[in-house]
Amino acid sequence: MQDHHERKTGMYLFPGTLNIQLEHEYDLPENCIRLEAEAYGGTVCVTIVRCTIFGRRAVILRTDKNETGEGRHSRAVVEIATDICLREHYDLQDGDVVSIEIVQ
Repeated sequence: MQDHHERKTGMYLFPGTLNIQLEHEYDLPENCIRLEAEAYGGTVCVTIVRCTIFGRRAVILRTDKNETGEGRHSRAVVEIATDICLREHYDLQDGDVVSIEIVQ
């Protein structure tokens, strides 16, 4: 699946995400990137939104199940992926406040 993420986003993604709890549900914008399960032989379809965090290129990943409220996370949680382990690199702890900017 990593190869498919890289082809869709143009960047290598560290295997794992930083889950961020928002105050409100996040609605996906219309200009999203889609990764269909059939494209990589998987079982999960994912919507990808370009963003930045700590000035780094990153993406929000949301599974279709999370989008419909049937997955592990509510729509008030965004999963951020980038080329490094954000939690370790920035010494993040549960409850830390971070800023995410959506890239149009």
